[in-house]
Amino acid sequence: MSMWGGTSAAGWGGRGSMHEGGGRRSGGPGGRTDGWDYEELGNIYDWELIKRLVPYITPYKGRVVLVLIAMVITAIAQYTQPFIIGKGLEAAVRGSSISTLNQVGLLLVVLAAVAMVSQIVTQLLTGWISQRLLYHLRNDVFAHMQKLSLSFYDNEEVGRVMSRLTSDVTVMQELLTTGMLNVLTDVAGLVIVIAFMFLMDVQLAVVSLSTVPLLVIGMAVWQRYAQQAFIRVRQAIAQVNSEINQNVSGIRVVQSMRREDVNLRQFGQLNEENRQSNLYAMKLQAVVMPMVEILSAIATVLVLIVIGFRVFNGSLDVATAVGFAMGFVLFIQRFFAPIRDIVLQYTMLQRAMAGAHRVFEVLDTEPEIVDADDAVELGEVEGRVDFNHVEFSYIEGVPVLRDFDLHVAPGETVALVGHTGAGKTSVTALVNRSYDIQGGSIEIDGQDLLSIKRRSLTRRMSVVLQEPYLFSGPISENIRYGRLDATDD
Repeated sequence: MSMWGGTSAAGWGGRGSMHEGGGRRSGGPGGRTDGWDYEELGNIYDWELIKRLVPYITPYKGRVVLVLIAMVITAIAQYTQPFIIGKGLEAAVRGSSISTLNQVGLLLVVLAAVAMVSQIVTQLLTGWISQRLLYHLRNDVFAHMQKLSLSFYDNEEVGRVMSRLTSDVTVMQELLTTGMLNVLTDVAGLVIVIAFMFLMDVQLAVVSLSTVPLLVIGMAVWQRYAQQAFIRVRQAIAQVNSEINQNVSGIRVVQSMRREDVNLRQFGQLNEENRQSNLYAMKLQAVVMPMVEILSAIATVLVLIVIGFRVFNGSLDVATAVGFAMGFVLFIQRFFAPIRDIVLQYTMLQRAMAGAHRVFEVLDTEPEIVDADDAVELGEVEGRVDFNHVEFSYIEGVPVLRDFDLHVAPGETVALVGHTGAGKTSVTALVNRSYDIQGGSIEIDGQDLLSIKRRSLTRRMSVVLQEPYLFSGPISENIRYGRLDATDD
């Protein structure tokens, strides 16, 4: 077996529509094989997905615990301040000594310093963890992509595949570190604020939280629209990136066919869809912030009214009323501040959860070409190749080879000649098992390909494409690409 030829490199990659017989997409939910769904990008509160993220954090659990401790310390130091300020103002109205006010001021300074130090610790640890997560995630995705079959790459655009390995992994890192930690900090802050409110005065605490049901209803309605809007943003930018990659990769064809104007119009449509999707998402985000501010203002006014009535009817003295007014106004601001933060992070969380869904979709994609459990290593070969009644197609019902027989003796040179799409490249691709046949058998020295470990098979073969691909680096490295131990001679 000295030489195998083919009319083109089409059988070794590219879009399915450019392939002999077209591409093939198979599988489905629960058993997806070499094919991705670009419509369903996941929900922001997908707890099953979050469970799958835990193993990536587990190796750093010691540092994660330290981050959580620092986060709680930060929340306590920040959210305790309104209580101290209220008590200090009450003491001032009552005419307490300067030393008492100095103690209050010193305590506030100490709390601010503690919050600053704990925030620095949190940021440093978070950065350390996030960079290692990014490293391992990209390694896992890249390693898995190396295992996927050629039929997969026939069906997937390069731009979308690159998006999975780059931007989706990056936003997944944001979810695992900054996003989740910020949300946890905000939740801890809410718990502390509510606890201090009820500690100070139950009635005023209930009044302060009276607008929360309206907030919950408003956020539930807003989320229904926002979730779909941010999914459309991800889909739109993926299409834009894919179109850019496709046109840059095929620039020679574009220019030779004078397709510049047509491609520009097509790209303009995709770019406009991306712009409109982002504008709609921005409008939704702009709407929710005033709602939070209005509810915060209403809660503040209600608290001040209740305090005024209680002073008027004598159930609350002036000094306590002043302390309560200051404390509860600050607590209401601190209560709605985390909610504002969560709303502002919604876009990132939505993007991150979608990215996590897409990354795990890569890792869940199973290669079509796998070794049998009892596959064996291929030893020294003489080079006899036999195609016995081979049936093969890229798309079910569209045959490329039907009852195909070919027998090549060791050392014999065979050239396949025929029109485009006749199956020449397909024959060469089947010899090294880049694709699996649907019927018949292919044998090397009488041994069925399906019984041979593919890595041992490809080590015994060489392939020269009509349009060879050169990797970045010297020519010598490209020649040595498949055999790193080869000498210069």
